[in-house]
Amino acid sequence: MSGNVGGVRAPRATAARLDELAAEGRAALIGYLPVGYPSVQGTIEAATALVESGVDMIELGLPYTDPVLDGPVIQRAVEHALDHGARVRDVFTAVEAVAALGVPVLVMTYWNPVLRYGVEAFARDLAAAGGAGLITADLIPDEGREWIEAADSHGLDKVFLVAPSSTPERLRLTAAASRGFVYAASTMGVTGVRSEVGDKAEELVAATRAAGAERVCVGLGVSTGAQAAQVGRYADGVIVGSAFVRPLLADSPWEDRLASLRAVARDLADGVRTARDAATTGQVTA
Repeated sequence: MSGNVGGVRAPRATAARLDELAAEGRAALIGYLPVGYPSVQGTIEAATALVESGVDMIELGLPYTDPVLDGPVIQRAVEHALDHGARVRDVFTAVEAVAALGVPVLVMTYWNPVLRYGVEAFARDLAAAGGAGLITADLIPDEGREWIEAADSHGLDKVFLVAPSSTPERLRLTAAASRGFVYAASTMGVTGVRSEVGDKAEELVAATRAAGAERVCVGLGVSTGAQAAQVGRYADGVIVGSAFVRPLLADSPWEDRLASLRAVARDLADGVRTARDAATTGQVTA
């Protein structure tokens, strides 16, 4: 999965990992962490804890001053990162360290920081760090030609979002433009821990596949093993953010926070790994 292409280390492809897990009969567990909380090294340590606890892929968030899709938990961590000097280049440092663990690493970002850094330069540096690609939270394929061309040039995944409000035409355009997977937002609104996953998520996954997407992962609101099992029955991947960031925001010593993070990750990993077996025996209900 790794190697050098034209002097640039080839990124770890998310599609191959998703397909590998699908062959094992389960979805992937994908964990999100914002870079720079509580520090860049802290982000790397937290990501390592997630991987060691059963998380299959990592999303690293690029801190941004106007995170319109992020809920209060992630916003608090991002504000800390920015206040303590987190910069775009720190993302590449974190990507390189986490990719060395042998898992696909994607960067989740709003578009403005990429535009300011330089689209081609960002793609080049992300690929050089071993990143798999970008999840572009506020960029639609219609307006993403520059990124699509840069990503294709460097072999990077292009993960665009769909939502319950997406029209059939929007689903078709997004499925055609994406590589790696399509990110299906389970509900309208911002990220955060919820008591239940949006009831439109399964319908959205089915509609996105019908529109041409080979792989669809679901995020927003998954916070427990039971919810992960529910989503893991029908999605290719279960994306978790706020539930992983929340234990890191505690006032306890850092090692205690990492221990709490590992416990949350193990619960979610168990949910994903048993989802389809439980569904066949009627143990999981939507």
